[in-house]
Amino acid sequence: MRIGWEVYGLELGTPLRISRSVMARRDAVRVVLEHDGQHGHGEVVTSTYYRLDVEAIVRWLDRLGPVLADAGAPDAALDVLHADETVPAGVRAAVDAALHDLIGLRQNVPAHVLVGTRDWRATPTACTIGITTPDDAAARASALRERGFSLLKVKVGADPERDVASVVAVGAAAPEARLVLDPNGGWTPDETVRVVERLGAAGVVLDAVEQPIPPGTPDALAWIHERCPAPLIADEDAATAADVRELAGAVDGVNIKLAKCGGLAPALDIVSAAREGGLDVMLGCLVASSLGIAPAVHLAGHTRWADLDGHLLLAADPWSGIGGEDGVLRLSGAPGLGVVRR
Repeated sequence: MRIGWEVYGLELGTPLRISRSVMARRDAVRVVLEHDGQHGHGEVVTSTYYRLDVEAIVRWLDRLGPVLADAGAPDAALDVLHADETVPAGVRAAVDAALHDLIGLRQNVPAHVLVGTRDWRATPTACTIGITTPDDAAARASALRERGFSLLKVKVGADPERDVASVVAVGAAAPEARLVLDPNGGWTPDETVRVVERLGAAGVVLDAVEQPIPPGTPDALAWIHERCPAPLIADEDAATAADVRELAGAVDGVNIKLAKCGGLAPALDIVSAAREGGLDVMLGCLVASSLGIAPAVHLAGHTRWADLDGHLLLAADPWSGIGGEDGVLRLSGAPGLGVVRR
């Protein structure tokens, strides 16, 4: 088995502001695995939060080359890949995706069959509205509803007063949409409870609130959970199956990102841990192309909330095959990941 890669830039259609940063573009690395004349693809994107730049990604891929070559068959390579947890999760997830793509091509089945979902169904996805003015947030919400989106994620966390105004405006502009708030750790526990209560008094019904406080204090999440009427989702606090087991009873759900946990197999372990603990599952993503989002789409049958819109935030997606433009993810049914280069 041989490994190769290609670096390219991904420009966003509109800069995305969250509580801790603003992003207008990021770099992506396409991973290519060749075995017996067939090619599997995956993608890893750069991330300041996960401390991954292009140089680090390429260095890790270069290190993995001989390891994967020695492993032989793609199935064996998966075991070898996940045995080394020193490899950053984003890099492991990209190689994991390329291996599942390759295995699916070799077996002539879509990747979702490989992870236990034979009958995959079209799945609604959220689309994200970044931190902005209330008027702009309302305009974006209205446009997304017209396109067909029934689930909206609203980024908040910069200022509680403006957060309330923006969410109320979104609720008025898209009254039938389900709303998920994502402060990206920008609130305190007290602010979380107060904001949710104020939104409730204003008639806004929330489908969930995701990681309202900085990670690292699960006891504070449990405190919020006791007082917050909206379902509470842990994101950064839920990186592994062990984390999720510790969170049982402290939250209502967990957000699984393949770039955070390392790929499809670790994600399935987290799904199992969530079910054991009575927790719902959200599937999340980073801003990426359809190639980078596709592996998580194949897991969509395991989720209550699909937040797989990273490709929809791009000015131009270099890949296609997972849909979502009308608010609904649709796989092509082709073997492997089922995406193609435009």
